[in-house]
Amino acid sequence: MVSDFFFPQPGGVESHIYQLSTKLMDRGHKVIIITHSYEDRTGVRYLTNGLKVYYVPFMVLYRSATFPSVFSFFPVFRNIVLREKIDIVHGHASLSSLCHEAILHARTMGLRTVFTDHSLFGFADAASIMTNKLLKFTLSDVDHVICVSHTCKENTVLRASLDPLMVSVIPNAVVAENFKPPSNSNPAPAEVSRGHAFSQPAPPARQLGPHDTITIVVISRLFYNKGTDLLTAAIPRILENHPNTRFIIAGSGPKAIDLEQMIEQNVLQDRVEMLGPIRHEEVRDVMVRGHIYLHPSLTEAFGTVIVEAASCGLYVVCTQVGGIPEVLPSHMTVFAKPEEEDLVAATGKAIAALRANKVRTELFHEQVKSMYSWTNVALRTERVYNGISGAISDAEFYGYDASLNAANWSATRGRSGVQSFALIDRLKRYYGCGIWAGKLFCLCVIIDYLIFLCLEILFPRDKIDTCRDWPRKTLNEEKEPGVR
Repeated sequence: MVSDFFFPQPGGVESHIYQLSTKLMDRGHKVIIITHSYEDRTGVRYLTNGLKVYYVPFMVLYRSATFPSVFSFFPVFRNIVLREKIDIVHGHASLSSLCHEAILHARTMGLRTVFTDHSLFGFADAASIMTNKLLKFTLSDVDHVICVSHTCKENTVLRASLDPLMVSVIPNAVVAENFKPPSNSNPAPAEVSRGHAFSQPAPPARQLGPHDTITIVVISRLFYNKGTDLLTAAIPRILENHPNTRFIIAGSGPKAIDLEQMIEQNVLQDRVEMLGPIRHEEVRDVMVRGHIYLHPSLTEAFGTVIVEAASCGLYVVCTQVGGIPEVLPSHMTVFAKPEEEDLVAATGKAIAALRANKVRTELFHEQVKSMYSWTNVALRTERVYNGISGAISDAEFYGYDASLNAANWSATRGRSGVQSFALIDRLKRYYGCGIWAGKLFCLCVIIDYLIFLCLEILFPRDKIDTCRDWPRKTLNEEKEPGVR
C-alpha cells in the first residue's frame, strides 16, 4: 500500500488503508505500507499484528502530499519492494505523489498495480485539469482501479478516460464496535483530554423534550471543499432559529479562523465549542455528546465520517453531493443542497424530527453494523488482486467474455484483461494521452526504464537482503463470510 496519507495523520484515506491492510493480513497476505515521514516518525514502524510501515523521509509540499520528484523515489522504492518480496503495489488517493510514482516504478519493475480513488474532482479549474492529466498518465498503465462509490467511479472514468470494466466499486466501511452509542442505563463517562475538550459526559439515549438542548456535532478538516464557509454562514441562523441548540466543532485547517471570527462577532462562545484537532480514537467520544451530525461538504466521494456518526446513534444532516446519497438509507439522513438556505432548513427539519421523537436513532448502530464490514471490503479487494494476477478467469472477473472485445484488449495486453509489461506496449498506452502530454509521458517512461536498468547493474538483486516475515495470526477461512 502506497500513499502520502497515513497515520499519525487522521482522515478517511488513512483509516481505509489501515483497516484494509489489517483485514488482508488476517486472511494470510503479507502487507506493508509506504508513506512519507511525519515529524519525528521516520524509518520503519510496526503496527498491529506486525503491519510494517515505511516512513520515507521526503519533503512535504502541501496538505501532507510530498514534492513530486518523479524519479528520486525509485531507488528507495525498488529497495523496499525487493526486500519485502512484493507482488502487487496498491496506490491510494489522486493527490498523493508517492502513489503515482510508485505505480509508475512498479510497472517498470514488472509488478501488478491497483489504484484506489477516494475523491471527486471537477473538469474546469486549473488544479483539476492538472490533476486529471496526472491521473490519466498514471492510470494509462494500471491493472485495475477501485472507487469508493458509483459516483466516484463515473468521475474517475471520465477524468482518466478509462474502460468502465477496469473500474470496480468497493465502498469504505466502519468498525462498528468502535462507534457504539451511549447506553441508556449507563451513559458514557466523562473524558478529559487537552483541557475542556471532553469535560462533559455523553447524553444518555432518551426521548427529547421540547426544551431539552440538542447538540449538533461537526468533525471535519476545516477546508473550503469540506464546506466550512457554508458552515460558518449557517451556524448563526441555526442557533437563532432554535434557541435550545448548541454546536461542537472538531477539526483543524485554514478555515478555522473564519469560524472563530464568526463566534466572536455573534457572541456565541457559550453555544459553539471549538475543540481543535482530535485523534481518530477520540472521534467516538465527541460524537456521543451530540444528537445530530452536520456534514456540509461541497464534494465527497463517500464520507466515512457520516457512517461513524450514524453508528454512534446520531441523526445525520448532509449535503446531497457526490457519493454521499449512496452511503446511508433515507431514514438516517436529511439531505440539503450545498446552499446556506437549504442547509439551515434541513437542520431545522432534523431538530423538529428529534423533538417529536419521530426518529429511532437508537436502532442505527445495529443497522450500520449489518451494512458495512471491513472483512467484506478485504474479500472484494482480494478478488481484484486475483483478477489482475490471472488467478481467476476473465469471464469470472470481468463478468463477460473478453474474446468478444478482443480488438480493444489484446492490442496492448499479453492476455485479455491483463496489462502487458512490454515497454513498447506501455509506450503505446502513454502516447495516446495527448498531442504533447503523450510524448512527455513516453519520455518519462523511457527515463524510468533506463534508471531501472542502471539500478539493476549498480545494485544487483542478489545483493539486497530480504526481510524475514513477521509471525502473525490468521483467521480460519472457513469462518469468513463469502463475497457479496
